[in-house]
Amino acid sequence: MKSIIQKMTALAISSVMTVGMASSLPVSYLASAEAESNVIFQAECEELEGATLWTSIYENKFPGYSGEGFAYLTSETISFEVEAPEDGMYEFTTRCVQILDQNGREQTIAINGSEYMMKMPYANTWTDFSFGIHRLKKGTNTIQLLAKYGYGAYDTITVKKAELPELNVQPTLSDSNATKETQGLMNYLCDVYGEHMLSGQQEIYGGGHTEDSPGGYSGEDLQGYETEFEWIKKNFGDYPAIRGFDYMNYNPLYGWDDGTTERIIEWGTERNGIPTVCWHINVPKDFANYTLGDAVDWQQCTYKPDNTDFDTAQAVVEGTKENEYFKLAIADLAEQLLRVQEAGVPIIFRPLHEAEGNSNLDGSKSWFWWGKGGAEVYQQLWQLLYTTLTEEYGVHNLIWEYNSYDYSTSPSWYPGNEWVDIVGYDKYNCIYNRHDGKPSGSGPNEDAISGTFYTLVDLTDGKKLVSMPENDTVPSLDNIMVEQAYWLYFCIWYDNGSENFLSGTDKNDPETLKEMYQSDFCITLSELPDWKNYTSTGGTTEPTEPTNPTEPTAILGDLDNNGVLNVADAMLMRRYLLTDTAFTDVSYEEKCDWNGDGEFSLLDLIGLTKFLLRKS
Repeated sequence: MKSIIQKMTALAISSVMTVGMASSLPVSYLASAEAESNVIFQAECEELEGATLWTSIYENKFPGYSGEGFAYLTSETISFEVEAPEDGMYEFTTRCVQILDQNGREQTIAINGSEYMMKMPYANTWTDFSFGIHRLKKGTNTIQLLAKYGYGAYDTITVKKAELPELNVQPTLSDSNATKETQGLMNYLCDVYGEHMLSGQQEIYGGGHTEDSPGGYSGEDLQGYETEFEWIKKNFGDYPAIRGFDYMNYNPLYGWDDGTTERIIEWGTERNGIPTVCWHINVPKDFANYTLGDAVDWQQCTYKPDNTDFDTAQAVVEGTKENEYFKLAIADLAEQLLRVQEAGVPIIFRPLHEAEGNSNLDGSKSWFWWGKGGAEVYQQLWQLLYTTLTEEYGVHNLIWEYNSYDYSTSPSWYPGNEWVDIVGYDKYNCIYNRHDGKPSGSGPNEDAISGTFYTLVDLTDGKKLVSMPENDTVPSLDNIMVEQAYWLYFCIWYDNGSENFLSGTDKNDPETLKEMYQSDFCITLSELPDWKNYTSTGGTTEPTEPTNPTEPTAILGDLDNNGVLNVADAMLMRRYLLTDTAFTDVSYEEKCDWNGDGEFSLLDLIGLTKFLLRKS
């Protein structure tokens, strides 16, 4: 643990020291010096191992390259090493030409053996292209441009410290008529974003667990819907703050009331928990011979695109049979949502989720029927659902959450900031391509996937919250801090016997999950405030100085006792943390407890660092 603390505290202190020095230098010099100092590697690609010098691609000339030529990635892997000053996030960019595919060409970069694939756009002149931000370990890192799809021309490649945007989202809801309680929840979510992570768990849908021991809960009488939640309480000491529900079974076909609405209301009122709802809405497999309003056995229904003749493109066309069916489905949904609204409970609503599936624009690789019509149709379908619920039915208790991916095609699926409040990414990568220094296959992948997080931040120009509404493995606390990927919340999928997303040790290390649940960074059910009536502080709440009625008040964090909080205090705190130096004055230990949890830890240093960065 101490080595992890050393690396992370070094990162924190280096950030504070940069701020401390900035005030004495001209702005113009600082801008250029900072940009130059952020670069840790830059090279002509033809000079790298495995690269061959090209000056043209067959008969095609590309003037303007630097050096004597460029590297053309064909059958040989191009390799180089990067010396990283700290364990952290770095951006990889190149000057490139790609003339083989007008729709973009997949390129693969491997970082210490973990592969990432990015689509390089068509370009017949030298163009800057980013492989995104990725984690490097302190010291030597092996980088490879792999000859898989390839056929990209590389002039130079640059690696620099990632410049991550500030996470400061205003609590302005897309629905201007949102209920008071919905606004209260949005205020709270925006305040904790970037500072904490909310815990979450999806409940099983349908009839609940029907055996005594699903997912290894042997000996526990936990049939029904509470299985996962009681397991979390027993093992980690508290329930999750967010509970995931599914309105799958309220539909025009086999629709039956499985009590989901009652459980949502009970969770949001009696237990003060935050509900999130997805909607696995089904369509008939044989839609051509289906008569609107008829009951259909659930086995003859589906949400998979290849198991139905339902034409999604027609669902957005007024008067079509598909459109009429979709409106019937919305009517069933609205009936339940209005019941929840009347109870004064808001919902984080995630409909039509995971639409894109794998990278595409035409719907050919979608996983659900609602993505089958392609990106443009999907945007129309989202907007139709939004306007019908809000304008026709008067549903105003929803915080609208859109499920995105981080493909180059993903921005084309995004409905737009005016229709969305939260952008979520479903993390299912429990084994492979981990980047925290542990080999793939050695256990659950606890990466914080920072590159994906900041891709989604950029998707909305930083104006929307970014979450992890479904996942197998929860990122470890250490990885979140190093990667600076501050997801709003996680929500583990339920156990089903064959795949135990919560209790299966191949998906979640119990000790890692326990550390997360019991940390100050993670918010659990008992730690939630009265979020329905929450007033925003603007996301800038600072720790309150401790008071003592019998002794003079000490300034929290002022370790050198000069009455001012600055980088010197952070450096002292770091020294105590790294060397385990005994406190000579009991007040030091009190003043080091920045977050007020009664213990001095790495989280206190991180909190002080963030305060000093904001203060600067």
